Amino acid sequence: MRRLIPFCCMLLFLALNLVSCKYKTEVKEDLVIDHKETPEEAVQIADSTGYIVRVGEMAPDFTIKLIDGKEVTLSKLRGKVVMLQFTASWCGVCRKEMPFIEKDIWMQHRSSPDFALIGIDRDEPLETVIKFAKATGVTYPMGLDPNADIFAKYALRQSGITRNVLIDREGRIVMLTRLFNETEFHELVQKINEMLG
Repeated sequence: MRRLIPFCCMLLFLALNLVSCKYKTEVKEDLVIDHKETPEEAVQIADSTGYIVRVGEMAPDFTIKLIDGKEVTLSKLRGKVVMLQFTASWCGVCRKEMPFIEKDIWMQHRSSPDFALIGIDRDEPLETVIKFAKATGVTYPMGLDPNADIFAKYALRQSGITRNVLIDREGRIVMLTRLFNETEFHELVQKINEMLG
């Protein structure tokens, strides 16, 4: 019986340790390792900006409902250069960046059959997204991302926005941006121009 007590104590310690580690995030150099309970998201390795996808990888597929009621599936846009912009009405940096996306990207390429741009609004209701698009003056397609489930395919769910993901005609990621850095934004514009040139 005395031999069982240390064994039981060790089992109890291990059980408590597992429960306390149900969700844990650790930082190693410039990588963030996000440990989650669900099997499909058991371990996600993110870069210093929170992205869990990398340049050169296939962009995770999704279907999004646009504010006009239409649905768009990313994989059905193969053959086009695609830009995804993750945004929300409460994001001040998004509000600053969106008029530039409208003027320097959307207005330049909206008539091109080889280009698609989708604003993906993070976890806000339809009415809010419609008002947000009007307030920022954007006319490019905006879609709804309830619970930020699409966002979570690209970045850690708790990480911030604004973010842009540029995808080539084969569906591979060619550029990832975070926040609104003018130099980086000009690189994005130039990359789109080159890909559509």
